[in-house]
Amino acid sequence: MTPGIVMEIGHQAIEVTLLIAAPMLVTALVVGLIISIFQAATQLNESTLQFVPKLVAMFVVLLLAGPWMLQYLIDYIQRLFGSIPQLIG
Repeated sequence: MTPGIVMEIGHQAIEVTLLIAAPMLVTALVVGLIISIFQAATQLNESTLQFVPKLVAMFVVLLLAGPWMLQYLIDYIQRLFGSIPQLIG
């Protein structure tokens, strides 16, 4: 196994990780920004006001994007495990 192959596997792993994490992270960012603007406008500084909507929104995104995320991860693992004989031999 050459260093180039190792770098390619690492690159693919980071890419898969970013693609799987992106829906949850973007949701938390957008909801947090909206709640922060609301809190700044109303001067209502309650910590649960920030936490609960993020939690609900991320749960909804997980329900909607979860099957895609899981299938994408399964496809990557199957490709990785399927390429083991070529990597070793």
